[in-house]
Amino acid sequence: MKVVDIADEIYRELGEITSLSIPAIAFWVRTNIGALNNLINTGYFINSTTLELEQAVTDSTGTEVTIEIGEEERAVLKKMYMVHYYDRQIRSNITTLDSDTVISVSDDGSSVTKVNRNEINRVYHQIKKQEYEELKEQVNAFKLSKATPIQIAGNDTVEGRYSLTIDRLGGSIF
Repeated sequence: MKVVDIADEIYRELGEITSLSIPAIAFWVRTNIGALNNLINTGYFINSTTLELEQAVTDSTGTEVTIEIGEEERAVLKKMYMVHYYDRQIRSNITTLDSDTVISVSDDGSSVTKVNRNEINRVYHQIKKQEYEELKEQVNAFKLSKATPIQIAGNDTVEGRYSLTIDRLGGSIF
């Protein structure tokens, strides 16, 4: 899958926000491949000619081939962007805390309604926290699904013999 397609998916999942653009998201995706690799222990890289995400793997014949990013990895990358997006929203909202934003003004009753930026920051923080928890769950699930045992030691085919002695107080002594 192409980087621009991943960026387009992210853009649409966020609701096609006018302050975002697909090229900006694609730039973020390309510059954060190292973070993805560190997070899920993969080896993706940006192809210098096509600028697409690829991973070098060895096939069954021993030949090194490149493959594109998989569904699970793409989901983790998209969730990483969601956490980044809400973190950016919190930071931009904090910088505007000192300015008052008026939502509505009434003339007869002398009513003024202002935006409560602290409440907006709380909401963004909750959303970011939820996205981060989902990211951690996705990363753990990805690692668990890709995990293979390094070594299997021991002989589990021989039945063990244990003697069990019970003392007078009701406890077991081996």
